[in-house]
Amino acid sequence: MSNQPITPTPHRSPLSTEALGILFTESRTPRRFLPTPVTDEELQAIWELTRWAPTGHNSQPLRAVFARTPETRERILPHLAAGNAIKSKSAPVVAVLAYDTRYHQHLETLTPYNPTLQHHYETNPEERRTKGLFNATLQCAYFILAVRALGLSAGPIGGFDRPALNTALFPNTTYESLLVVNIGHIDNSALHPRLPRLDRNLTITMI
Repeated sequence: MSNQPITPTPHRSPLSTEALGILFTESRTPRRFLPTPVTDEELQAIWELTRWAPTGHNSQPLRAVFARTPETRERILPHLAAGNAIKSKSAPVVAVLAYDTRYHQHLETLTPYNPTLQHHYETNPEERRTKGLFNATLQCAYFILAVRALGLSAGPIGGFDRPALNTALFPNTTYESLLVVNIGHIDNSALHPRLPRLDRNLTITMI
């Protein structure tokens, strides 16, 4: 795929109500998936969308592993909470999203306008980690929206043994797992009633 983004149009219209529903208001977190496969092309398209969304200093610290084979999935499932493992068993693809603790090594390429930034983060590990984790977490959210935008369902999971999963999936690397995301076509028959959202009057202030 090209490394150049699509040239934006000068005047953009809001997304349609249908599109907004797909991204936000109508999509649900799956409890079970249909057996419909997810293709390599769809997985590549998810990442293609994710990587263009903004991060601080264009740092892009998120990394992804798409577990498709039974062998790879068996390295992941034992480290998930029991209820989450049941959900992941039915997913055609289980993505493990990870934070690259040495992401700053690419800043010379990603931020050519600031040639001192890579050295700054090398010598300030606490700041590097704080900002790296924030931006990787931000990219996790972009990833979920990218899955939805391409007509698939995303089931994010935070309940898992991170040290154990890191050992199983990322030995001898600089990666640390952040989030597990089940990907596939949702089985609506397994859904529970949708949970409420906080009223806007409790959560936003217009000043």
